[in-house]
Order: sequence, then structure tokens, then C-alpha cells
Amino acid sequence: MYFKNRAEAGRKLAKQLQKYQKENVAVVALSEGSIIVAAQVAMRLHGSLSMLLTENINLPGEPDAIAAVTSEGTFTKNHMFSAGQLEEMMIDYHTFIEEQRIQRFHHMNMLMTHDGEIKKDNLRRHVVILVSDGLVNGFSLDVAYDYLKTIAIKKLVVATPVASVPAVDRMHLVADELYCLDVKPNYINTNHYYDDNNVPTGENINRVMKNISMNWRVVPAT
Repeated sequence: MYFKNRAEAGRKLAKQLQKYQKENVAVVALSEGSIIVAAQVAMRLHGSLSMLLTENINLPGEPDAIAAVTSEGTFTKNHMFSAGQLEEMMIDYHTFIEEQRIQRFHHMNMLMTHDGEIKKDNLRRHVVILVSDGLVNGFSLDVAYDYLKTIAIKKLVVATPVASVPAVDRMHLVADELYCLDVKPNYINTNHYYDDNNVPTGENINRVMKNISMNWRVVPAT
């Protein structure tokens, strides 16, 4: 399945999530590109919208991140590496990883304004819907799960237009419910599945999140 743009994909996901319209819903985007998808879901379900801002930590010469840090300081190791690999890399690069963690934490706090910052109080006792524009693996879900596990949420739902087989396997482990429009045995890259790959950045992202409730009324009831 291919999509004209992320808004189209978001509308298709939102229809499948319609049963949550009468619930207290908090929609959380997992990336900048996911904001467009998540906005369509939040508008239809009359929910809040925020983004879990994260940054990866990569070791020199390693294409895959060894860990990621959130704007709250949550640190998640990438368990796609074996336990032995992680232990060895964490020991060998301990100083480097700690320096990167601190730098990325400060960088995220400079980027995100008060209006766009995710707030734990707004997630408690809510149905939290994690939305991605495409999941190549389950790492971003692990990062989000580590952030959410200390919050008393009502239910965790994961929704994405497209995902790889390993990502769907991970969705089954972390989510109470999952929604995926298309599972790709050979996932290429997220942009490949959209004709239009324009995504908002910076102030535009904050504007979308801040004004989401003003757009609730434009969503058809049917």
C-alpha cells in the first residue's frame, strides 16, 4: 500500500480508531513526519496532540543507534543488539555515550517550546495512541514504552500506516491494541511509501500541536 501523503494515511488510520472518539484520548507522535499522521487522528477523535521528542545515540562507525534519549531524560538501549554486544559497547564507549546523552538532552530542550512539550499529567488515565508514519523496527516503540511505563495510562494503542514484520512483532509486545494498514516483508524506508514527503519542522510542528483543538470541528462525524 502506498499513500499520496501522510495526511491521507492519517485519515485512513483515524477511521479505524473511530471507537475511541468518546474516550479521553492523548495522541502522541513519534517523529516529525508522524505529526501529520497523528494530527488527523487527534482531530477525528477530539484528542490532545503532542510529540515524544527523542534523539538517537550512535557510536562511531555504527549505522544503528545503540540507544536513544527523550526530552525527559529517559535512556533506552537498542535491544536489537544482543545483550553481549550492548554490554561490550556500553563499557568501551561509556564516556562517549554519557557525553552524547547530555548533549542530546540539552539540544531537545532547546528545540521544543512549552506548547509542544509532552506532559505526563496530560497522559494519565487516558487512552494513549502512539502514532508513527512508518515503523522500520521496534526501537522507537521501546523508547516510548520506557517513557510511558511510569505513567498510569488507561490503555496503550499503537497506530501506523506501514510497518515491517519485526516492528509488528514488537507492537504486539508493547501495545494493548495495534493498528497497521500495511505490513511490509521487505521494508525499504518510510519515505518510499509516500508520494509527498514534505513534513513540518520547528515552529510549524508546535503550531499544529497548539491549535489541534481548533480543528476538531472540521472532522466529519460519520
